[in-house]
Amino acid sequence: MALRSPRPDTGAVRTATATAAAVTTALLGAGAAAVAAGRYAADAALRPEPGRPLPDGPRLSVHSAGDGRVALTRSLGSLRPGTYGLTAPGVHAAVGPVLTDAPHGPDTVVRRLLSVTHGSLRPGTRVTLTPQVHLGDPRTALGLEHADVDVPGELGALPAWFVPGARDTWVITVHGLGSSREHPMVVMPFLHRQQLPVLDLAYRGDLGAPASPDGLGHLGESEWRDLDAAIRYALRYGARRVVLHGWSTGATMALHAAERSALAGRIAGLVLDSPVLDWHATLRGLAAARRTPAALLPFAVRSAEGRAGLRADRQPPGADPAALRIPVLVFHGPDDTLAPWEPSRRLAEARPDLVTLHTVRGAGHGAMWNADPAGYEEALRRFLTPLM
Repeated sequence: MALRSPRPDTGAVRTATATAAAVTTALLGAGAAAVAAGRYAADAALRPEPGRPLPDGPRLSVHSAGDGRVALTRSLGSLRPGTYGLTAPGVHAAVGPVLTDAPHGPDTVVRRLLSVTHGSLRPGTRVTLTPQVHLGDPRTALGLEHADVDVPGELGALPAWFVPGARDTWVITVHGLGSSREHPMVVMPFLHRQQLPVLDLAYRGDLGAPASPDGLGHLGESEWRDLDAAIRYALRYGARRVVLHGWSTGATMALHAAERSALAGRIAGLVLDSPVLDWHATLRGLAAARRTPAALLPFAVRSAEGRAGLRADRQPPGADPAALRIPVLVFHGPDDTLAPWEPSRRLAEARPDLVTLHTVRGAGHGAMWNADPAGYEEALRRFLTPLM
């Protein structure tokens, strides 16, 4: 007697198939959602927003202000040493050191109020502590005569401030993440006292400058070409050599220029403040600060790296210390949460003949001058003197 194979339960088969299809659809949907969310987070990390404070800037409340003092919410941020800007919509002020002897409550910190340049500091105002101390231009903010100039760039005219000086070595200053060309004004008085001409550049994505073709920042990977244009401009108008002084991604741009520019031989030295040398860590920090869920951070970083052209086969700037040919001064410290200082430390250890690391503790990203203006300027003076 032949044995018949049992007939399948068609209902069970249909149920299993439907379940598998539903699971597959859910997984595909979740994957697509993750990719989409990662792309959104990547755009948030890469979208340049001139003047928007960085996410590591402490957000504080004003408790009182007057008589050269301002009381702020007590926190590690408000206790940072040095000189900073305070910003809020329609408000900008500058504050100095903590006044430890001033009367204050247990939940407040009193700092010296240096100036209120815009708006007013009313009790309850939510402000952000930033490295940008000055507002305006070199004339209105510092009393320094300057010229508004246009640097011809590959995307169009790049606005810049030129502060003249007697020497033929120019300093080209380049801001970084979350700031504008107003940020480098913190070192302009010092550079002016050294009689060094200063060209303070706005580059693609900045207010008044051409937009990046894709509307995104690239952590210096494409922006360095605007700095290269500024070098050409300086040499055309009287500079014999240039020193590149960059903050954050501006420091990354300076390294790229030293490595890639046809005019690299006219670069006398580099000053790198909070350089972004590990773009993976910086992108992760920016995406996390934009409240990207932890599970989506890998998608966001991968998407951002792809969109910014930061391919895995491309080395970050400074990855080959042997390629350095000029003196480098690095200002960086272990409290930088957006650009880890370990790559800076390794660079200095690999090339002690050319690289000097000035470690600044207690300073946030791009705020090395702010934490210790006198120490910063003395290190800068020693570095620049043989290059003038």
